[in-house]
Amino acid sequence: RVKDLDRSLDFYTRILGMKIHRKTEYPEGRFTNTFVGYIGEDEGTNIELTYNWDQEEDYVKGNGWGHLAIKVSDVYETSEYLKQHGVEFTKEPSPMKNGTRILAFIKDPDGYVIELNEPLEQKN
Repeated sequence: RVKDLDRSLDFYTRILGMKIHRKTEYPEGRFTNTFVGYIGEDEGTNIELTYNWDQEEDYVKGNGWGHLAIKVSDVYETSEYLKQHGVEFTKEPSPMKNGTRILAFIKDPDGYVIELNEPLEQKN
């Protein structure tokens, strides 16, 4: 759920580079569903942004869901770009303890956490 659809769409499309794949308004239910992603809705994973027209308060986030993850080719480069666009970080880029990935964590405009994940090559 998002409080300000335009702000969320700006974040996911302009800043993260996703595309809007479907946007449907439901006047009877007073909400809008918008699906965004890097590839088409029929081709892979998309994120559903639900905007309830009459919602005034911030949503309360429970403790049963942690975050979503996005694979990137270079966490450090992506992080610099996001910082230039004012994105809030909850964890700066750094290698995982086991050395298989580099991670960073950011927040979207509604405070949902997104992991930036760069897999490192395994050497056998």
